[in-house]
Amino acid sequence: MKYEELKEFISVKMRMSHVYQPVMLISLLENNGRCHETQIASALLSQDQSQLEYYTKITNNMVGKVLRSHDVVIRDPRIKEYALIDYELLNEQQRLSLIDLCKKRLTDFVETRGKKIFDHRRKSSGYISGTIRYEVLKRAKFRCELCGISAYEKALEVDHIIPRNNGGSDDISNFQSLCYSCNSMKRDRDDTDFRAIRDSYDSRKSGCIFCETPEDRIIDENELANVIRDGFPVTEHHSLIIPKRHVSSYFDLGQSEINAINQLIVLTKNDIEEQDKAVTGFNVGINSGKSAGQTISHCHVHLIPRRDGDVENPLGRCEAYYSGKRFLLNLICGSKHLVH
Repeated sequence: MKYEELKEFISVKMRMSHVYQPVMLISLLENNGRCHETQIASALLSQDQSQLEYYTKITNNMVGKVLRSHDVVIRDPRIKEYALIDYELLNEQQRLSLIDLCKKRLTDFVETRGKKIFDHRRKSSGYISGTIRYEVLKRAKFRCELCGISAYEKALEVDHIIPRNNGGSDDISNFQSLCYSCNSMKRDRDDTDFRAIRDSYDSRKSGCIFCETPEDRIIDENELANVIRDGFPVTEHHSLIIPKRHVSSYFDLGQSEINAINQLIVLTKNDIEEQDKAVTGFNVGINSGKSAGQTISHCHVHLIPRRDGDVENPLGRCEAYYSGKRFLLNLICGSKHLVH
């Protein structure tokens, strides 16, 4: 691309959603038109304020703290600057010798530890496809699911809720979006026995109709939840999304189960809309507790298709009428438990 063409691209045609394109072009222009991918990555990293904040914390709270405790360095908090104690007493040969010694210690450490050194900064232990990563971040609305910060303010990572080394799977329901700070704190401080959580997903109760759902009734499923049609439908295609684990209340679900249920709600909604073009809306409802109308002590979510004119007045009341039968809209909305 000639000068005028490149100039026009940079000035007019280059659409920017981030800093990446100009940073990469600067790297190439400053290095005779060629640049190793790791050099470009380093240039991008230098522009990432969130990463600089992370390593500033590492500098002050870890490495700087240790070196200060051994009287190797001092820090001036007014100008936020570190200084090597008695540096002025070193001659040039001593300075170069100490640099070489540090490099040798660094090389020996890297050769001994290998890739494990920066495992705490890896987005996951193992490969996660770009498609899955995007779906997880999109599901989280590109925000940290713990502190809520936006991806525009701090780098987000795709994290295993239950780590792989504790039996966690690569099913999308076991992923969550965390900013680098929350992800780091989760790994360092969370002492949950994940084995117990993993094993709890296999919990089933004898005699529970949802724990013993016949396979021919299941119309869709993922790792942690099933979809069936309601046995007493309020409308055609009324569906139930049910966690496989025997758990009575929605409020006792784990985040992985909530993710799995939400995934199936969306998929089932899309399937219903494809099957029935008359569907123009949905009620999504949960009854939690006997006083709220729950009659089956196994958590389940109602997905009720709605059509224009299926009730006389669907707006503005906590009670609705359908086909002459009254049913209570508990919690969010929609229940199959009809009151005659």
